Amino acid sequence: MKYQSKEKAVLILEDGTYFNGYSIGKKGTSGGEICFNTGMTGYQEIYTDPSYFGQVVVNTTSHIGNYGVKDDEQESSKPKISGLVVNDYSAVHSRFQSESSLQEYLEKNDIVGISNVDTRRIVRHIRSKGAMNCLISSDELNPQVLKQKLAKLPSMNGLELSSVVCTSKPYFYGNADSKLKVAALDIGIKTSILKNLAARGCYIQVFPAKTTFSEMDKWNPDGYFLSNGPGDPAVMDYAVETVKNIIDSNRPVFGICLGHQLLARASGLSTFKMHHGHRGLNHPIKNLQTGLCEVTSQNHGFCVSKEDIEKNSEVEVTHINLNDNTIAGIRLKNKPAFSVQYHPESSPGPHDSRYLFDSFINLMSNK
Repeated sequence: MKYQSKEKAVLILEDGTYFNGYSIGKKGTSGGEICFNTGMTGYQEIYTDPSYFGQVVVNTTSHIGNYGVKDDEQESSKPKISGLVVNDYSAVHSRFQSESSLQEYLEKNDIVGISNVDTRRIVRHIRSKGAMNCLISSDELNPQVLKQKLAKLPSMNGLELSSVVCTSKPYFYGNADSKLKVAALDIGIKTSILKNLAARGCYIQVFPAKTTFSEMDKWNPDGYFLSNGPGDPAVMDYAVETVKNIIDSNRPVFGICLGHQLLARASGLSTFKMHHGHRGLNHPIKNLQTGLCEVTSQNHGFCVSKEDIEKNSEVEVTHINLNDNTIAGIRLKNKPAFSVQYHPESSPGPHDSRYLFDSFINLMSNK
């Protein structure tokens, strides 16, 4: 293994908090909204999740990089994070299936990161002060210069990002001889979602975020899927209009994460920016229809308004987050449409919620 000398790097938060560490990945400067993920495994899946676009991820797991990277464990074509913050960074990986080290992978994909920082302290700071922008730099260590650069970063609140990360043109996924056809609106879709649909007998056509309903409807699908994705749903009027038309078509609709938020907004509910969001593989969700608890994978910084649902007779709450009682799932009472705030595809992660894909299949099969 090639020896790598450690170069200094810094992490500076929007409120001026400053951390010294060592450079990992590409040498340079990068920034975005800082957030943390509590998953104990699956760092490659985290980094390639399009929902993290524009964000700097803090891994709460102490050791990162020890099992390298593998091409078939990606949730998109390449990492979507804006930066990486870890505690103990491993330059050595021991999994025989791995195809390269995490360091080589980050360098190849131009990801700037920092290691050897107190991630427990950083997470406690975010939980206390809330989500904020940050900068990581290994080529500029002057705090005053970094503060000037940091001030130029846009806030995630009011930022539309789905049209940036989505596919540029429609494509097909799965077996063309499958029984069911699903039109998926790509607002930041994960590959594991497509795998779960295809494994249940669906042939999927994936459409760019700004595709109109009429364009999608020409394919005559059996149902519509609304994907996860990054950014603020409150500024996605183009997608809300599309979802309204999808609902009016009376065909089955299933939404995940950002797709859940858009289904809510299309139904007259508002969304809001959370204090620091939910991200990890261990969040407890209660299914109000069965009374059972599910351990879930989550990644979101916006949420549906509980107050609005209490005033809306057309929408029913199906799931709640047991950590803070936020809305985690809804269904429309008079339409075949439902959604959840979390990730039932959860790869890696707990598979407690994969029944939701089966529920979507049943809706399409019995329509």
